[in-house]
Amino acid sequence: MQLLSSNTLAPFIISASLLLTACGGGGSSSGDNNSNTGSTSPQWVAGQFANYSTLANQCSVPLTQKLWLRSWSDDTYLWYDEIIDRDPAPYSVAEYFELLKTDELSDTGNLKDNFHFSMPTAEWELLNGSGASVGYGMTLNLRNASAGVSRQVTVAFNEPNTPASNAGISRGAIIVSVDGVSVANANDSDSIDTLNAGLFPDATGKQTVFTVRDLNAQTDRTVTLSAGTIVSTPVQNTKTIQTTNGKVGYLQFNSHIATAEKGLYDAMTLLSNAQVDDLVLDIRYNGGGLLALASQLGYMIAGDNATTNRMFEQTSFNNKYPNINPVTREALSPMPFISESIGFNTSLLRSGLSLPTLNLKRVFVLTTPGTCSASEALMNALRGINIEVIQLGDTTCGKPYGFYPTSNCATTYFTIQFKGVNDKGFGEYSDGFIPSANPTLDSEVPGCVLEDDLGHALGDTNERLLSAALFYRNNNRCPATASALARAPAREPFVDPGFMLQDTRNQNVLKNNRILTPLALEQ
Repeated sequence: MQLLSSNTLAPFIISASLLLTACGGGGSSSGDNNSNTGSTSPQWVAGQFANYSTLANQCSVPLTQKLWLRSWSDDTYLWYDEIIDRDPAPYSVAEYFELLKTDELSDTGNLKDNFHFSMPTAEWELLNGSGASVGYGMTLNLRNASAGVSRQVTVAFNEPNTPASNAGISRGAIIVSVDGVSVANANDSDSIDTLNAGLFPDATGKQTVFTVRDLNAQTDRTVTLSAGTIVSTPVQNTKTIQTTNGKVGYLQFNSHIATAEKGLYDAMTLLSNAQVDDLVLDIRYNGGGLLALASQLGYMIAGDNATTNRMFEQTSFNNKYPNINPVTREALSPMPFISESIGFNTSLLRSGLSLPTLNLKRVFVLTTPGTCSASEALMNALRGINIEVIQLGDTTCGKPYGFYPTSNCATTYFTIQFKGVNDKGFGEYSDGFIPSANPTLDSEVPGCVLEDDLGHALGDTNERLLSAALFYRNNNRCPATASALARAPAREPFVDPGFMLQDTRNQNVLKNNRILTPLALEQ
């Protein structure tokens, strides 16, 4: 399964005002004694790296842009010593950046770095500041991307007041065809191009004809959607569920973006005032983002007593920088649980406000492989201070790593720069957090393996994951429906051959991430 959003490709972002630029960068500790120094035409010399700040924003010469990327990566990349030092001349800037990462494997045989990407700075700034991007307002669940294996595209959720929601396309609707091309049967490049262009528009105003079968419908219908600038709503469906043994809060949290701070503040205020006894945090589609927001949410869940003098996360960088942050040049210090508003978007929420708290001893989290990075850091941090985390759903993506977005010559780059551990020193979950009825590994979390239920609305107490959380709360065990699933692999194999459905604009940005900023570190 892949989760693809036609309206927001990177639900894991920060305020544009905090975006780092290359001009403020540091330098490589590998030395500045190559032909770049003092030269108006810097050249590549194997094993020698200029200070990347001397190469920044020299945009008229592609080679200099590549040399900037090379020095910046050598200085700040977590696994800098695993990058092959290639002559950049044969490659474009974009191609060269793709090579500036490790090809090594993890202990379990997976690629160590699946989170390397870039995007135009203008697109990044728009996405960061407001969660805005081009699309229809629907996030899609893609099963079997290749031809010949029962390809299916289903709506996972939509954003309110968007072309998709206004047309009544909601969770569970199956996209049958796009501009006359069958989703299930397309098996040539022209057809796949049509599907990709329709599902993932790159310009506002593009009109696409969809044939859809709504949830529980017996017939298909045809709708025409016009792509627009969609602003995501990262916090949705906050509600209190009254049960026979107390109140349960439910919160759907889709993205750690700047605008989420106000949404989380309001949602947790509502649940605090309702005096809920438990919380179900639905982060099944939350790919991460601003780590400070995860810290704030952790504080709001656990409260003062549990978080005072405790660490949310300790970050570490490559071995060139054991004691300082190579980006901010500040001494390394743990990130605490943040108890006040930061004001990432001051028009929505000013800084310095005391955050509401639930003071809970446990939390139920709903997860899929789309649960990633800052969302996983939240789970890890709460476990680090002995808040019981109960996981229902599928194994998370496995990303204890993060970066600072860095801009050079109108492109913003994202390269792994740090990893994090919780208050107990644990951070080895590169294969994800795994729900288990009988945990034996540190990365296994008490809970139940369950497949995402696209047949019910999010927040519906009959929806499989939420229903299981409520059952577990009453019975301290998984429902019977989880038993068979637990014996089978929860993840689908990735099928690469053939014609693939994918976002052709910037497929790498679909990777999930955690992001730090100088402001986040200062809290």
